[in-house]
Amino acid sequence: MSDSQKDSQQGVPSDVPFAKRIKSFVVRAGRISPAQRELYAEQFAKQGLTLDAGMLDYQAVFGNSNPVVLEIGFGMGKSLVEMAEANPQLNYIGIEVHTPGVAKLLRDANEKGIDNIRVFENDAIEVLEQCIPDESLHGMQLFFPDPWHKKRHHKRRIVQPEFAQNIRKKLKVGSTFHMATDWENYAEHMLEVMEEQAGYENVAGKNQYHPRPDFRPLTKFEVRGENKGHGVWDLIYKRIN
Repeated sequence: MSDSQKDSQQGVPSDVPFAKRIKSFVVRAGRISPAQRELYAEQFAKQGLTLDAGMLDYQAVFGNSNPVVLEIGFGMGKSLVEMAEANPQLNYIGIEVHTPGVAKLLRDANEKGIDNIRVFENDAIEVLEQCIPDESLHGMQLFFPDPWHKKRHHKRRIVQPEFAQNIRKKLKVGSTFHMATDWENYAEHMLEVMEEQAGYENVAGKNQYHPRPDFRPLTKFEVRGENKGHGVWDLIYKRIN
């Protein structure tokens, strides 16, 4: 969930497959000590998932048949850990490309004895395509993604029509896609994209933002935005067919 990115994706031909052209988030620089890396490897072996596992069998992954919620880009994992702890009747899969963030989530989950979280350290587009069965998710969460605030970079925003439909395929009918951002222009972009998507219904009403639901914990992004006088916008769309 970085505010900057290398320009390696500029000039990519339009005929390159979507999964190869747009990445969900950018790998950020970050330090992790040898001791932390050893602990990370130990914990990832217990709660980590990899692309080579192929399409997931949630029963095998979690040892139960509880509904599964997927979060793309959980940052340092604080809010995802809080949600998993507060909702033991749900299973959570988090995706994040920032190794220190994955390590922090695994450490926090381990310290709290939370076992209903599994994580990928991969790009979300690849995870969705290779590992998440169609019509299998109870919910999808996308909180505070990179806003790409410069107009010339808006095409890099992850919320685009094709992405929205890829998400819809993974949701069960009646399940929801929940987004949040502290950038008003990106909120407007999300609303514009999602209102045009077939198969979705805006839970708050057409062209409306949703009040922050109690089940979404306040994040550092939200607190930071509020301290700067920024608003925060939630959007929740339900798959209707």
